[in-house]
Amino acid sequence: MSVGSSVQMPGSSPEHPALLKFLSAAFYALSSFLIIIVNKTILTNYRFPSYMFLGIGQMAATIIILYAAKLNKTVQFQDFDRSILYKTFPLPLLYVGNHITGLASTKKLSLPMFTVLRKFTIIMTMFLESQILRKTFPNRVVYSVFVIVFGALVAASSDLAFDIESYTFIFLNDLFTAASGVYTKKKLGKEGLGQYGLLYYNACIIIIPTLLASSYTHDLQKAIAFENWVNLSFTCYFLLSCIMGFVLMYSIVLCSYYNSALTTTVVGAIKNVAVAYIGMFVGGDYEFSWLNFIGLNICISGGLVYSYVTFQSSPAQDQDAGRAQEHQGVHVLQELPTHTAKGQETL
Repeated sequence: MSVGSSVQMPGSSPEHPALLKFLSAAFYALSSFLIIIVNKTILTNYRFPSYMFLGIGQMAATIIILYAAKLNKTVQFQDFDRSILYKTFPLPLLYVGNHITGLASTKKLSLPMFTVLRKFTIIMTMFLESQILRKTFPNRVVYSVFVIVFGALVAASSDLAFDIESYTFIFLNDLFTAASGVYTKKKLGKEGLGQYGLLYYNACIIIIPTLLASSYTHDLQKAIAFENWVNLSFTCYFLLSCIMGFVLMYSIVLCSYYNSALTTTVVGAIKNVAVAYIGMFVGGDYEFSWLNFIGLNICISGGLVYSYVTFQSSPAQDQDAGRAQEHQGVHVLQELPTHTAKGQETL
């Protein structure tokens, strides 16, 4: 047996089939695209007053669907005990932060500006993965990320409807999304709760504090008093948003399980291509300017290059790293003193 073949890279995990990786990524992209359109319709077209209540509805749908599936033995996950809080922390906090800031920024920003500023999630994810998961990235990935960020800055610089509250919400949403993705990958790898357990207990832990916060800020009262509850069309959209909230969270966990946190973020960037361009014609709140349009295209081009580099080179990089490590091991042996090498040959 060669020396290099016995070297195991730290933190390495078995590769999942390429088809499962692709399907989980496509599932996440589709779910994310659809829920943005549905939430935008509820919060902007119907002028629903409470993005926090909409998030509560999505958490409730997650709990109901997973609990019913567990009773029906369709899915399995660990029963509640005192270890659950440790096994999920800090995901519940990141989950609720991601929900609330995401819904708030969807309501306050136009769709193209929302998707442009969401690109900062990529660089945040890279940073958190390097710090928390100790991952390194090739130069091509780093350069393409800077192109994405540069394009986002160019596009955002032409936003005539600049609102500090909206931008604060979107950057907090970027941070919560990046941290949630990285910690989800970490928890899936070591804690043993599984995909459904993470989703179920996250929702159970955070729904009551969110409900109390909604009541304290009078958000709950505004939602209950909303006049369109008797409107069948609005009710269908609201229920669809609740179900899609569960589907989105499941798709994120599934994509993170089969891929990396960074890949999940890349998929979001690819999805944003469609959302950004559709938002120019749908929604009525896009203010065209050449600077914004050019920046948007730079941002999207960087996202596509980044996506190509990531998906195309990931398997090859793993193989190259393994070959490099094997070559390094052989090279070290060749540099050992002659009597040491002979001693090894006699073993």
